[in-house]
Amino acid sequence: MTKVNVYVTLRESVVDPQGIAAKDALHKLGFDEVGNVRIGRLIELELSGTQAEIEERVKKMCEVLLVNKVIEDYSFEIGEVAGK
Repeated sequence: MTKVNVYVTLRESVVDPQGIAAKDALHKLGFDEVGNVRIGRLIELELSGTQAEIEERVKKMCEVLLVNKVIEDYSFEIGEVAGK
């Protein structure tokens, strides 16, 4: 099985209220060096197949279910899973 990490973030043009709240809280805690915070999510998948098959299938999964294409962007990394 191959492990895939999918990273989903709001598009730059979309206001991120969670990020704004986190930035404000960090500033209140004394972390004034923080300029911007964007909150996203990580989706971990385990798939079988060749590298090309996995890339194609993950793109399809993101396009049809995992990502709201109107307001979100995604990227992914493919790596091998250690034996379980």
